Amino acid sequence: MKVKGYRIEIEPLSEEDGGGYLATVPELPGCASDGQTRDEAIEGIGEAIESWIAMAHKLGRTVPAPQRAYA
Repeated sequence: MKVKGYRIEIEPLSEEDGGGYLATVPELPGCASDGQTRDEAIEGIGEAIESWIAMAHKLGRTVPAPQRAYA
């Protein structure tokens, strides 16, 4: 399944939240992945996007198209 084109935001997690990093996709609410390193968070986000899209299709929901132009 194609997942390229979605903007991914990465932010550090506080020690209270377990540390590491959180990767999210603003266009897909609730789509996220975390990891102890930025690379781990990024590695997991592709699968998270695929899962998000598959569940949206299963539920009959619209999947937003990736936005390519950001200011």
